[in-house]
Amino acid sequence: MTPILGRAREIAESVLWPDDAGVDLADRIPAGHLDLLADQGFYGLSTELELAEFARVVEILASGCLATAFVWLQHHGAVRTVAGSDRPGMAERWLEPLLRGQQRAGVAQAGVLPGPARVRARRVDGGYLFSGESPWVTGWDLIDVLHTAARGDSDAGETVIWALVDAVTGPTLTVEPLDLVAVAASRTVLVRLADHFVPDERVTGTVPFAAWPAIDAGGLRINGSLALGVVDRCARLTGPGPLAGDLDACRAALDAGTAEVMPSRRAAASALATRAAAGLAVATGSGSVLRGSHPERLTREALFLQVFASRPAIRAALLGDYIGVPKS
Repeated sequence: MTPILGRAREIAESVLWPDDAGVDLADRIPAGHLDLLADQGFYGLSTELELAEFARVVEILASGCLATAFVWLQHHGAVRTVAGSDRPGMAERWLEPLLRGQQRAGVAQAGVLPGPARVRARRVDGGYLFSGESPWVTGWDLIDVLHTAARGDSDAGETVIWALVDAVTGPTLTVEPLDLVAVAASRTVLVRLADHFVPDERVTGTVPFAAWPAIDAGGLRINGSLALGVVDRCARLTGPGPLAGDLDACRAALDAGTAEVMPSRRAAASALATRAAAGLAVATGSGSVLRGSHPERLTREALFLQVFASRPAIRAALLGDYIGVPKS
C-alpha cells in the first residue's frame, strides 16, 4: 500500500468510520472531516495521482463515511478543470486555494445532461446570465463555489459554458434541500438560477455540447469507487470470505475498463454493493432491521449508489441483471 493509501486508510478507520453512525443522523458533515482532508493535502490529489490510485483513495474514504467522501469528491472536477484551463488569470486566481482546500467546490452539471437544457446561458456584456434548475448539487453550506455548467448558443452550435459560481443564495440563486434516503449530511440541494450573472473571469472553459458525451465517458470510472467503498466496509464487517476477492476483481475490471465497457462495469460495482449489503444483513441477523444498525445504513447507501451518477447504459445493465430487461 502506498503512503497516500495508508494515510487514507488511517483517516477512514480512526476518524470517519467511528463517526459514521452519527453523521448518518446529522444534517451536515462535521466540519472537522473536511478540514482534516484539507490539512492532509487530499483536496489536490486528483492532480497528483494516476487515476487508479486516486480511485482507490475515493474507495477507502467512502468505506469510512460515504457522505464525507461524496462531498469531497465533487471538488475535484473544478480542481482538474482549473489546472488545465487556458483562461487568462484562472489558474493564478483559483488553483492554489482549490488545491489546499481553502476554497472548496461543488458541481452543478445539469447543463451537460442529454435532452432539453436544464440550465441555459445567455451572453451579455461582461459575461453570461445563467437560468434554470440544477437538480443534484452536493455540499451546500460546506462549499464556497459551484462549478456550474450551462448550455448556450454560439456561431459553432450549442456550447457548454463552465464557470465558478459563488455558493451563496440571493435574489437570483435559490436552493431547495433534498430529503435523501442516505448521505443526508451531504447537504444535497436543487439549485435554481434566474438570470444569475456570471462574469467572464469566472468562466473556466467552454466545450461543444456535441463533444461532451465522449468527455463524460472518460470520467465514468471514478464514481464506481463510492460503491466499492460500501463493498469494502461490508467485507470488513462480515469477516474473511469471498466478498474480498469479488471486490478486488470488480476494482481491477473498472481500472482496466475502456469507455465502451465502462457502463457495464460501473453497473457491476453498484450491483456488488447491493449484494454485499444484503449479505451483511443476513450474516448479522435480525439486528439488521434495527434503525441505525450498520447493515441498515449500508443497505440504504447501496440503494443510493444504484442511481447516483448513473447513465442510460448503466441503468440498462442494472435492469438487465435485476429484472431481465434487455440491455439494448
